[in-house]
Amino acid sequence: MKTVVPVISAIVLALALIPASAASKHKRHTHAVTAPQQQIACTVVGCMPVPRGCHPEMGYTPWGTPTGFDVAACPNYTLYGFRR
Repeated sequence: MKTVVPVISAIVLALALIPASAASKHKRHTHAVTAPQQQIACTVVGCMPVPRGCHPEMGYTPWGTPTGFDVAACPNYTLYGFRR
């Protein structure tokens, strides 16, 4: 009986330590990359998202007067109005 108690306690202790050692393995968690928030241009035709690669700028009439609305300024063209 005296030898059974230490053997049983050793087995219980070993079983208690197995899940702790299994949980300590390094796990790689991938973090979702969030996209940058899209810009909005409030143009003559309403507020619209600005296309990728463009940015909102102040809009002007063909004669250079500010309109109070935005235009989407892209590298080679302008959407929804004129810019200087």
